[in-house]
Amino acid sequence: MLYHLLYPLHEYLSVLNVFRYITFRCIGAALTAFFMVLVLGPPFIAWLKARQIGQVIRENGPESHYSKSGVPTMGGLLILAAVAVTTLLWVDLGNRFVWLILAVLLWFGAIGAYDDWRKIHKQNSQGLGVRGKLLLQAAGAGSAMAVMFWLPGFDGHLSFPFFKEFRPDLGVWYCLFALLVVVGASNAVNLTDGLDGLVTGPVVITGTVYLVFSYLAGHAVLASYLQIPHVPGAGEVAVFSGALVGACLGFLWFNTFPAQVFMGDTGSLGIGAALGMVAIITKQEFLLAMVGGIFVLEALSVILQVGFFKLSGGKRIFLMAPFHHHFEKKGWQEPKIVVRFWIISIVLGLLAIATLKLR
Repeated sequence: MLYHLLYPLHEYLSVLNVFRYITFRCIGAALTAFFMVLVLGPPFIAWLKARQIGQVIRENGPESHYSKSGVPTMGGLLILAAVAVTTLLWVDLGNRFVWLILAVLLWFGAIGAYDDWRKIHKQNSQGLGVRGKLLLQAAGAGSAMAVMFWLPGFDGHLSFPFFKEFRPDLGVWYCLFALLVVVGASNAVNLTDGLDGLVTGPVVITGTVYLVFSYLAGHAVLASYLQIPHVPGAGEVAVFSGALVGACLGFLWFNTFPAQVFMGDTGSLGIGAALGMVAIITKQEFLLAMVGGIFVLEALSVILQVGFFKLSGGKRIFLMAPFHHHFEKKGWQEPKIVVRFWIISIVLGLLAIATLKLR
């Protein structure tokens, strides 16, 4: 069997037996990714500046954002690299779930990178067209779902927080549902990425919650006790979640107000899709709407704004969408909006964990 790269160390010294345990490897992955981003951050930002890879601000955006023009973007490249390298270092390489998540993370990251590159090359905020972006996202998510469908033990049941017995079976249609979850999560996280550090905080919280659920789902005894679906092999997904949390914490060091670098669509599309995949694999699909409530609200604000604008002949619900721009227009300072959104995300994360005992 092919194990994670650090696993063989336990054969030489008994004190290194800790490398066998998922809990230790989750912490190791988080710290490795954190310090990797922290150390490589400054030279990477300098590299972006030298190549004039800077943020392009949309013309109809808030006036306060004009000063952000030219700030290095595509910082998601560093996040994705740190997550991929760290995961491969600490995880069981024989786990198919981890390879699927990494494939989706990098595929959606590549879509985001191409979108970012087009914006920089054309010097406007349009980037890749909506239709082309959705087609590429659907192709990636659809391929991942096809692989999952043919994996032994495929489970088409849905799982709902607070309801332990209600688990409808969608059968093959679960693949379409899962595709919508991954694509929806990717774009929701992307829409949230509009202020310095705004998306990074909720991603850290969401990743931490799913780290807990991944570990529990992979542990037969604990899953049975807590009455959540047991998914053999899901424990290794917790190691990936740890790497994601650590990398985003390291990135937040440079992304907090005033940001030295933005993750761009490269980071937000990839991270959102990866979170969607983790939710699917752990059979906690609807929990993502709870713990990632900030992402949901941001996406809904755009859908409602556009829909109401068309139906009403030009009227608006919010002063500007996504939702965080509404508060900017009302005069809230950027750090206040970001921290308050983080607070809401923490509360939602605690509620999500509380569902473990409310089933």
